[in-house]
Amino acid sequence: MHGYPPVDFKAELNEAQYAAVTSPRGPALVLAGAGSGKTRTLTYRVAWLLHQGTKPWDILLLTFTNKSAKEMLERVEDLTGVPRGQFWGGTFHSIAQRILRRNATAAERSPDFTILDQKESEQLFSGIIKEIDGAFIKDKTNPKAPVILDAYSHARNTLRPVVDVMNERLDWMKGGPEKLLKFCEAYEAAKKSRNVCDFDDLLVLWLQVLEKDPVALAHYRQRFQHLLVDEFQDTNRLQSKIIDLLASEHQIMAVGDDAQCIYTWRGADWENIVTFPQRHPGTQIHTIDINYRSTPEILSFANEILAHRPSVDGFERKLKAVRGSGMQPTLFTVGDTSQQAKLIGRKINQLHQEGHALADIHILYRAHYQSIELQMELNALGIPFVITSGHKFFDLIHVKDILAHLRFIHNPNDSVALSRVLCLLPKIGPIGADKIIRAAQEVDATQRRGLVRALRDPAVLKKVTDVAKDDFNDLTITLEDMLEGIENAKQVPTPVNPSTDLFTHAREKQDEKISRTPAETVRVCIEGWYGTHMKTLFPDWKDREQDLTGLIGFASKFSDLGDLIAQVVLMNGETSNKDPEPEEDMLKLTTIHQSKGLEFPIVFVLGVADGLLPLTRAIEEGDVEEERRLFYVACTRAENLLYLFAPRFTTSGEGYRPLDPCRFIEEMSPDCYDLADYAHRRL
Repeated sequence: MHGYPPVDFKAELNEAQYAAVTSPRGPALVLAGAGSGKTRTLTYRVAWLLHQGTKPWDILLLTFTNKSAKEMLERVEDLTGVPRGQFWGGTFHSIAQRILRRNATAAERSPDFTILDQKESEQLFSGIIKEIDGAFIKDKTNPKAPVILDAYSHARNTLRPVVDVMNERLDWMKGGPEKLLKFCEAYEAAKKSRNVCDFDDLLVLWLQVLEKDPVALAHYRQRFQHLLVDEFQDTNRLQSKIIDLLASEHQIMAVGDDAQCIYTWRGADWENIVTFPQRHPGTQIHTIDINYRSTPEILSFANEILAHRPSVDGFERKLKAVRGSGMQPTLFTVGDTSQQAKLIGRKINQLHQEGHALADIHILYRAHYQSIELQMELNALGIPFVITSGHKFFDLIHVKDILAHLRFIHNPNDSVALSRVLCLLPKIGPIGADKIIRAAQEVDATQRRGLVRALRDPAVLKKVTDVAKDDFNDLTITLEDMLEGIENAKQVPTPVNPSTDLFTHAREKQDEKISRTPAETVRVCIEGWYGTHMKTLFPDWKDREQDLTGLIGFASKFSDLGDLIAQVVLMNGETSNKDPEPEEDMLKLTTIHQSKGLEFPIVFVLGVADGLLPLTRAIEEGDVEEERRLFYVACTRAENLLYLFAPRFTTSGEGYRPLDPCRFIEEMSPDCYDLADYAHRRL
């Protein structure tokens, strides 16, 4: 009737999908479980609406990635023949900029406004700070522009008072947030006068248009007869408010999975999806729970994870299998994280010999540092692997910064390492660093006290820019402190006893002649100048702190600093760590967060123990339910085989310490997994 190719919706969809796709006009919430065909459901919903007479331009499809929008609209085009360009479909931000250009006056911009990228936003904000209070930037204890902007961005996206977020996130900063609020106000004025928007403005100003321009609001309410929102569990308060304003007639279908909400640290609000029926009276809830991905045994295990979470009426979930039976998930208990790495290496070789491709095996972990020992073991065994969640651990910027400190202390002639450290200081680049190094070498040539102590000579200080002098002084104190421990090293290393908080821990007074193990030397480095530097520079300093805690654990395996440094270099030089060729068969390592939305034939989950999963920080901050959802996401990635590893001790965290059993496993019925106890075996 409408000229579209015929589609047999009933034949191509299961019963639950068909009910969602053909849902009548009005608010609908589609709870799409892992592996249940969420994208297929959304795609066929668009096709169904077209077949019911809806015009393509009357549909608004909001997604979180351009890739998702493109994939869905391409499928719609294949189904119906309607060119994807006729739809309003894309990310929240891409749709926002289209609307803002059409309503620039209400957005207090001109239609030709430009969009700042992250770096440009930080440069503009930094310039404003210097203009208002030049001394603020020079004070090394104050946060840098990226840290302030990150807190400001979080406040805007969560619709929380800026002062509250500043107090919460920057509680370590001396003084109150009043000055920061002035910087933010000036930043807003500067963007307006320059006719530019940062990324957050696209959503903030979109909401402003809808709230302040009744004509525009009425237009878009009428224009978008059907709103389809993908991954609704990942929306923040700002996005949710925009959607609620547009959907005044509740002509909205939200698709998501509350059990896979794992981005609250980025502003996603779990309440958005669970309170959807209250905000949109008459909501029809469609639960799509037939899983096409995993075996019944894996799904039984995943269902057990969710069975013990706090219940929400209407949001009960139980994935159903269509695949044939497979193997039970296996939980391996191991003595410590070193034994975990050895067992995984052995298991991978076994699977490979049985005919499984390495590329079919994915190793998942909660945090980057938890993979250090495994990376060492894989290198030793010659198993090729690639890390798909970013850089290898020892290539992370903050880890390389600490290693540069260690390299210089171990070998004062390593001018490359010293130059990297000096370039961390304000207003010092390679040329400035070279001048400082040459001056120190001249002092050392006459005084023979060593290059580390020569850095503290007044003649060297003259080569340091004024803005960097305080930082330089703190840095050289740290380097000298590290050196003293190395010079007095004993044959038998003293066991390290690290603190849970690297940056607020008050270093105990020690005899100047005390020796330090490599682990203690790393701790001195982290607790010195670099700890403050990292905190003021990186918005995600807590995650980086966690990585460096893992580095201390790694260092505790060595009694000699030179051996530690050599091992790191050798690890990074291994061919198995190089970028893979497209056709190369390689093992994949990634964080659980990065694995969301993907599926793998065989999944290994590391560190299934309290302190690692869930993380200690999450337990302390009351975020255990998000950790449960992460565990659920990890396990539901597996298609055929799921192996979990539960160490009883760790040396990759706060020293060598015992771990409690994973609380999520403890709650579960032991019938849903096989237990293999390797804790008392030698590998």
